[in-house]
Amino acid sequence: MQTSPDTAREQQRLAFLSANGLGDAIRTPLAADASTRRYERLTPRDGSANIMFMDAPILAEGAPCPVDADEDTRNAMGWNAQSRLAASRVEAFVAVAAHLQAIGLSAPQVLAFDLQYGFALLEDMGDAIFARVIEQGESEPRLYAAAAKALAIVHQIPVAPSLPAGDTQWPILDFDRLALAVNADLFVDWMPQYDPHTRVSASDRSAWNDARDDLIAQALTFPRSLILRDYHAENLIWLPERTGAKQVGLLDFQDAVMGWGEWDFAMLLQDARRNVTKTASEAAIIAYLDETGGSRDVFDKRLAVLGALNALRVAGVFARLVKRDNKPKYNDFQPRQLKLLSQNLQHPALSKMHAVFKTIAPHILELSSGGN
Repeated sequence: MQTSPDTAREQQRLAFLSANGLGDAIRTPLAADASTRRYERLTPRDGSANIMFMDAPILAEGAPCPVDADEDTRNAMGWNAQSRLAASRVEAFVAVAAHLQAIGLSAPQVLAFDLQYGFALLEDMGDAIFARVIEQGESEPRLYAAAAKALAIVHQIPVAPSLPAGDTQWPILDFDRLALAVNADLFVDWMPQYDPHTRVSASDRSAWNDARDDLIAQALTFPRSLILRDYHAENLIWLPERTGAKQVGLLDFQDAVMGWGEWDFAMLLQDARRNVTKTASEAAIIAYLDETGGSRDVFDKRLAVLGALNALRVAGVFARLVKRDNKPKYNDFQPRQLKLLSQNLQHPALSKMHAVFKTIAPHILELSSGGN
């Protein structure tokens, strides 16, 4: 009798856990995230601290982007290569985690890993997710300022072109023109199918391409730094028993690339899943600029440009999740996301894209009025 893929994978899990002395641990599955990874909390029988078990099958997604791949190759390879995503590879997590720890931040300690099968045992940093502890009464401005100070460290410390993970190296690639373009295009590819009030003709698409390329051209002039790319209140753990920047526990960073610090801020402050108050947003920006010495006007412009590119991406993703993947829960996030997009489009640096929206989706531009 042939072994099913699920059974074979479970046998691989058990072999890995047994080899690391955890074959008899109590295994508690955690809620799935949007990736192909799955997680379990392991409770060892000897009463020692809980451990997180990451299960990331290497063939579950399209391959990550090769370092030397040109745009045609990346387009042929598919989404992960186009967008320069890590394809949930364990080596990416191991490599970036070690870098973050080396610069004084709280990424999980990697206790063991197997790159062949896509397994890792991680320090369990607990369940004090920023979004949850804020709901329970923790100071939102305090937490967002702490998150911003951690970002200041990430963005100011240089990173090598590649980072070690066991016997291999993981490349830190540039977030480049193609990655920005294919992500922004999710909006025009999927929003007309989601929202009948958004209409894009052939001539509109040409104007869209010009406006999109204008935003990308601006972004490519901004100074680069390592960015974590998925930095928001659902991916941060509050660790008040630690000191300084170590109070911010980092979770989802394997897609790190050389990008722009304001992209991380767009993810943090322009959050589709929760309203970030103006007080918390200001606390974060002030804390960051105090650490980096940047100009507020320059920061605001870059945040508007990169925030718009990101907001186009996220709105397009939500539309695709609803229409293609039949996941209606993302309807709940879309109104907030479109308002964030509208707010970015009001900045003078977005004049070309603003003009396009007057034609293809004027109703979205109207969303920027009103309170937070």
